[in-house]
Amino acid sequence: MGCFVSTPKDTGGKRRRPGNIGEVAVFVPGLRIPKPVDFSESLGDHLGKSLVERLSALRTRIVVMAGQEAPSITRTRRRNATQHGGSTLGDLLQALEDYLPVLLGLVKDGSPLQHKVQFTWINQEDDSEETGMYSAWYEVLSVLHLMTALSLSQANLLLLPRTSTDGYSPKVSEESRRSAIDILLKAAGYLDCAVRHILPQLPSEHRRDLPVDLAEGVLRALCLQAIGQSVDIQLGLAIDSTKATLAVKRRLACEMVKYWQQAQDNITNLPLANGWGEKHRLYVKWKYIEAKAAAYYYHGLILDEGNTEKSHGMAVSALQAADEYLKESKKACEAFNTAVPISRTPPLWGTMKYLSEKIPKDTSSKVRINRDLYTYEKIMETAPTLPDFALALKPDEYQLPDVDSLWNDEHVNKGQNGNNKD
Repeated sequence: MGCFVSTPKDTGGKRRRPGNIGEVAVFVPGLRIPKPVDFSESLGDHLGKSLVERLSALRTRIVVMAGQEAPSITRTRRRNATQHGGSTLGDLLQALEDYLPVLLGLVKDGSPLQHKVQFTWINQEDDSEETGMYSAWYEVLSVLHLMTALSLSQANLLLLPRTSTDGYSPKVSEESRRSAIDILLKAAGYLDCAVRHILPQLPSEHRRDLPVDLAEGVLRALCLQAIGQSVDIQLGLAIDSTKATLAVKRRLACEMVKYWQQAQDNITNLPLANGWGEKHRLYVKWKYIEAKAAAYYYHGLILDEGNTEKSHGMAVSALQAADEYLKESKKACEAFNTAVPISRTPPLWGTMKYLSEKIPKDTSSKVRINRDLYTYEKIMETAPTLPDFALALKPDEYQLPDVDSLWNDEHVNKGQNGNNKD
């Protein structure tokens, strides 16, 4: 019995990809869809009938829901947050959470049952259309990846700005922003668990055969993206707060740069050149550049508080760098949105709405004033090094659930010796 099946992209049309995914505030990887499994054929001689039926029912529910609802989940529209989209995400996420405790019985105490069933999922970022493995740990990893994608989709819906009742420009409520942070850190927790606890359970040959969707670098990048996006929201909240100092805002912006830089480092050498994969790479590049614009802006403002010629010159250099990164980020945003599947950026709000207005204005002002004070040659032509702050925000701790109580001795068939028991 083989342990790995990979279907090349040119052998069928089973993988469905949307042409347009609507507005994107949070990058959501393409949803990997599970294919049906006949548990009775592979486990009927080893487990009691009720347990086999329970596994079948739980997984079939996921297969049906994911297959039917994935297109509507992927194509983000604001109305989904309050109509069927939000509930669809929650229902599918609950179905996955219900399935995990029963699934984990297959790997309990290193059970040989973990190699009896071939689990197959349709990929999105990999060249191979689908990947199947005789590995229950592969199934657990795929489940956590789908839970992550659904959580990121929930966060995306929360961060799409809505027209305010007072007639001003669209915005996202503080409640929605804080809820989005909670969901993003939960998603990061799923990924952190996957990297630290699930991947090590897979033999090296299985890890080599994983689709790029589940590659360690992609999982780590998505985790860092979720945290980086959370810091971005925190920075927006700090900008809105009269109590937050420039030092606080600079620290948040500099930490955001590090999260996005690490995310980019994790996917740099991966073969993400296929549809969703290329879009993923472009998103990380865009957000990394955007974060640098914010960090150099706040660093420049603090340097400008100094009373020396050197500090003013460094401030100008930092602000000029912020302005250049802001311009570059707009180009990176356009490249992301035009990559297939095409997308749109929601109306500016929060951090980037503020910075898109302040950076050009303050840069122009400081450069003009300081050029009057100092010769151009005295102004540093290279941006000063950003401060290096320890990263404060961590993923939520996620632990796999306990094995379902159905897994007890009376349900495990003596038929590991060949007898079938109901």
